Amino acid sequence: MAQPDPEPMSSGAGQRLGAPETLGISTLDPGHRPPAMPPGRHVTIRVRMLDDTEELFDISQKASGKMLFDLVCSHMNLIEGDYFGLEFQNHQKMMVWLDHIKPIIKQLRRPKHTTLRFTVKFFPPDHAQLLEELTRYLFALQIKQDLSCGRLTCNDSSAALMVSHIIQSEIGDFEESQCRSHLLNNNYIPDQMPLIDKIMEFHSKNIGLTPAESDYQLLEVARRLEMYGIRLHPAKDREGTRLSLAVAHTGVLVFQGHTRINAFNWSKVRKLSFKRKRFLIKLRPDLNSSYQDTLEFLMASRDCCKIFWKICVEYHAFFRLFEEPKPKPKPVLFTRGSSFRFSGRTQKQVIDYVRESEFKKIPFERKHSRVQYNSRVQHNSRLSPLPSPRHHEVPTESGVPGDRVDSPARRHWKESVLVSAEDPSVSRITRASPSHQRNGHDDRAESVSRTEDRRGSTRQAHPEHLNTGVVSNSPHLSASPGHSHGMVNGQKSLDLCSHSPDGRQPSPLTSPLLNDACSVRTDDEDDVRRKRFPTDRAYFIAKELLTTERTYLKDLEVVTVSFQSAVGQDEATPESLKNTILSTFEPLHKFHTGFLREVEQRLALWEGRSNAHIKGDYQRIGDVMLKNLQGLKPLTTNLNKQSEVLLELEKACKASRKLEGLCRDFELQKVCYIPLNVFILRPLHRLIHYKQILERLCKHYPATHVDFRDCRAALADVSEVVEQLQGSLIKMENFQKLLELKKDLIGVDNLVAPGREFIRLGCLSKLSGKGLQQRMFFLFNDVILYTSRGMTPTNQFKVHGQLPLHGMTIRESEDEWGVPHAFTLVGQRQSVVVAASSLTEMEKWMEDIKMAIEMAKTSNGPSSDLLTTNLTDNKCPEDSSVEAESEDDTTSPHTSLERPAPHRGNTMVHVCWHRNTSVSMVDFSIAVENQLSGNLLRKFKNSNGWQKLWVVFTNFSLFFYKSHQDDYPLASLPLLGYSVTIPSESENIHKDYVFKLHFKSHVYYFRSESEYTFERWMEVIRSATVPSSRARVLNSKEPHPH
Repeated sequence: MAQPDPEPMSSGAGQRLGAPETLGISTLDPGHRPPAMPPGRHVTIRVRMLDDTEELFDISQKASGKMLFDLVCSHMNLIEGDYFGLEFQNHQKMMVWLDHIKPIIKQLRRPKHTTLRFTVKFFPPDHAQLLEELTRYLFALQIKQDLSCGRLTCNDSSAALMVSHIIQSEIGDFEESQCRSHLLNNNYIPDQMPLIDKIMEFHSKNIGLTPAESDYQLLEVARRLEMYGIRLHPAKDREGTRLSLAVAHTGVLVFQGHTRINAFNWSKVRKLSFKRKRFLIKLRPDLNSSYQDTLEFLMASRDCCKIFWKICVEYHAFFRLFEEPKPKPKPVLFTRGSSFRFSGRTQKQVIDYVRESEFKKIPFERKHSRVQYNSRVQHNSRLSPLPSPRHHEVPTESGVPGDRVDSPARRHWKESVLVSAEDPSVSRITRASPSHQRNGHDDRAESVSRTEDRRGSTRQAHPEHLNTGVVSNSPHLSASPGHSHGMVNGQKSLDLCSHSPDGRQPSPLTSPLLNDACSVRTDDEDDVRRKRFPTDRAYFIAKELLTTERTYLKDLEVVTVSFQSAVGQDEATPESLKNTILSTFEPLHKFHTGFLREVEQRLALWEGRSNAHIKGDYQRIGDVMLKNLQGLKPLTTNLNKQSEVLLELEKACKASRKLEGLCRDFELQKVCYIPLNVFILRPLHRLIHYKQILERLCKHYPATHVDFRDCRAALADVSEVVEQLQGSLIKMENFQKLLELKKDLIGVDNLVAPGREFIRLGCLSKLSGKGLQQRMFFLFNDVILYTSRGMTPTNQFKVHGQLPLHGMTIRESEDEWGVPHAFTLVGQRQSVVVAASSLTEMEKWMEDIKMAIEMAKTSNGPSSDLLTTNLTDNKCPEDSSVEAESEDDTTSPHTSLERPAPHRGNTMVHVCWHRNTSVSMVDFSIAVENQLSGNLLRKFKNSNGWQKLWVVFTNFSLFFYKSHQDDYPLASLPLLGYSVTIPSESENIHKDYVFKLHFKSHVYYFRSESEYTFERWMEVIRSATVPSSRARVLNSKEPHPH
């Protein structure tokens, strides 16, 4: 039996872009004719579209699958067709994808009796990567199908929310009786009746959303679900446990029921193959893992294995390669394995092609569908080809929506349409549906005005122009060759959109938010916006208050909402802990919600976006801060309780193993993007931020300014509170850091002890008889611990030994051992030779260790006996895993059912291990003070457009969101080891206020909106990337415990 050896993971399979186009291109440019048909008898192929209509295509039996697929895409004028495919049921009653390379006659045994389904084949992680509105509409139809058949499982709230967006796109804005009647006559999800009230509640909040925006919101909800894009393939593991395998953009997934229990990332997979009924996953060797490198799953048959193996090969090539892989040369004598390969453009090629060929895009329109409630047909429209230009006439107001459903023309159009490949231009004209021909006569036009501030942060990404939407009785897509004259689907649109710089007029129905991945291309729009808004430095200082307050309120909600719902309601949580958290954080959350509202209103007045347009009195922020900081004074007792919450939580976790597990699981949730204890200390840190903002305002204002007196009074108030809390804050920061380190270490008994203070952690190479070995060192005021990455799935660090500081001496020993940057720690019981990665690192370590030794001489510190057992320094091979820049690695090795104790693998300890650097407690204190958030434009080294993101800097990392309203970040970037500079002339970044982040081969560019925000981002990022001076920090604040 053949054992295919595709080696799809080979990096040599795909090359950089720029080579001539290959036969793998799966879609046609608009207006281009399909490839010439090979000679031979023609057959009629029936294709069912995503809107459940059927089309007939006349094609040669000898034509390849790709020719048929191109014909389908050409019929719809679909540019991004590579995300889709044609699937059908073969003679074994199994659903398979139409192979683009093989002739149709070899794949379809009975073409006349086979119906192919046009469906989504590749699901990208983010729907914003879909650049065409038509493509997003087709994806929305696919989600609608998956919901209806029960394939896309989710909780009731998510299901109701998605259905609300679907009906918003179909019937428009909420009207109670109409909505209820529509839901009673149309089922979108199994067992819909109990959720009708919840669906209507969500629908009432969607007022104003256009069909295109509803599609976008539907995909936004769907992409976050665990079963999004998942197609399950039944299998069993070696123990006979029933499982399901699936493939996604990240790799191969393992499910038990509808719960994902394991994932094998592409970066960890060396080879996929199958042998008879066994599907094999060969992993890359991991010296730190004791697991086998080949995993085996048993499927129902060899054909089941091959079908799943093929889709895995295609998924890997589509999402991971730059270019279509080249075919293997045919062997002269014998063949071994399968010759199957991915045929088509990769995702990178698709995105680049669409962006570079923007002038070829055809404008089209998404419309509401006023579904007739007495009809059993849910869709009264179809995916149709382009209408003929002759039908674009000025419409008249006549007819009613109900007339079209029962008309003879409509009944005739419900029949299948025959599409011939011989003359697509002619067939495109003759196929035009009556709904296109009469579209203008039955539609009711509504002018929808949308400003940039409407519906929260989503509107912030929109340019300032207005769009015109047309509400009609059909959700079909149509394109207008006469769009340059302001004609949209037969109706003359209001020319309210400004032309693009090259003279092209954008489609009036395309949402500006969707023009680029995750955001709008805002080069010119942002320049206009920047000129229109205030340029005073005080305005941008006040805006920093607004942006950071938004992030702070979200952080409070992690404790008051997310933690309370996940942990606080469990019976394992003591009532005393619940009451302490509730009484401490609820008043703070309520107060800052009101404060944020006032700041938002003041900034809106300052920018002149309200109806008041009053200048002068509203161009200040000091009065708002003074009023609210005085209102915060009665809550000082709540701020003093932060330490109580921290102690109470630690005490409860010690007493209850279940509660400890609940807290650990909560920290693994996306919403808890930094350690939980850091969120608990946020109210204390926020006072320091208020003080810094007021100091900058007082420094900027002259003494005669109208806002100076209020700012100075507010600064005096907040300084008084900060001074009162400073002592407890320093103690709590140290306590919080000890608790965090405790979770990262294995083999420590009593790390959190009275009197113990953390000083520095980082990577050093320890010299032994076997050479230099990478070790993680932890310096406290009484002892040094050295560890290595544990050989466990939890990625915790195993303690190998301890060095008490009492009686220790330290000396440089580079010349003695011939090792650069080496120094020796001479203890009473043993001596250790270590080497730093650089001279700077060596100096930082030696300075801190010498200071800690002096402290140990004069203080009665805690007992230095930390280890649970006597551990010897066995060799632990260096971790060979690749560092993740922006995504958490979800791969778990070994068998599918093993679920080791979860542990966050992106903590600062792990970052230091990967980047071979160190961090001190002083650095942590500075990082707490230097927090920032706001909108930035990001650009990768090899990309063209700028991507607008909401960025939060905290905990030495940048966290990226689509908007400030998101509950959790999309990705993160730890900054330790990075350098921040200004781009050089040779980099061709011809924009203002741009800074560059660089680490090895990783390069990112970021644009800010003003000189002040540019300086602030440079300042806070340098605090994470440039080592601090201990003397400078200690002189700038109260004496530090270290």
